[in-house]
Amino acid sequence: MTMLSGPIRTPRVRRKALSAPLRFVRQGHDLAFSLFGEEVTALREGGLWIAAHQTLVVSDLHLEKGSAYARSGQLLPPYDTRATLIRLEQLCARLAPKAMVSLGDSFHDGKAFERMGQDDRAALRALAVGRDWVWIAGNHDPETPACLEGERCATLTLGRLRLLHEPSEGPADGEIAGHLHPCARVIGEARSVRARCFATDGLRLIMPAFGAYTGGLSLLDPAFLPLFPHGAAALAIGRDALYPIGPERQA
Repeated sequence: MTMLSGPIRTPRVRRKALSAPLRFVRQGHDLAFSLFGEEVTALREGGLWIAAHQTLVVSDLHLEKGSAYARSGQLLPPYDTRATLIRLEQLCARLAPKAMVSLGDSFHDGKAFERMGQDDRAALRALAVGRDWVWIAGNHDPETPACLEGERCATLTLGRLRLLHEPSEGPADGEIAGHLHPCARVIGEARSVRARCFATDGLRLIMPAFGAYTGGLSLLDPAFLPLFPHGAAALAIGRDALYPIGPERQA
């Protein structure tokens, strides 16, 4: 773990194989699959593409997290916002979405937008030009800056899917949430690898954090047990592609 996320020492829970196998279809670097009957594509960059609605979903940008740490005396390179926005610009250039959904914690705190540089503010505004933008309220940013274009809401429904920031307790078919910053660790022959990931059992999905300075919570953490009582597949974000990892292979 890095100083950005802090150590995670909560007990881990071993998972068995999923009760029903999931089918993933590789599309270049990405993985397409069915989520509660809706076709979605997990993107290697950490976003989710919902083609039927021409919508790109990202979660937990945590813009200006670096400057927030600097104010508390932890000096970090102040480039996290720019790095996050560049990746978002590249995704929009690749997919040309008609709509964008930012799934909460877009800003690290209520003063984050004020700390952003003029170029970064302009880049963020430019991303909204020509498309609808939906800001989902998060625990870090219950209110987004009023000067930004877009709709503000707590939840959004797209077909059979329901999008929100914090996962609901208990079963929630069709739910797409963020907040937990899932990551997975798998042990290979020579070494172990830990990576951000999407987490899904085919009924609900927890998004990875998109922000450059965000940490992660292991899928074996007890926090995921009520969300995925039968385990969840991890779609791990590798250097060049996404890789599906069943719960029985997670360490």
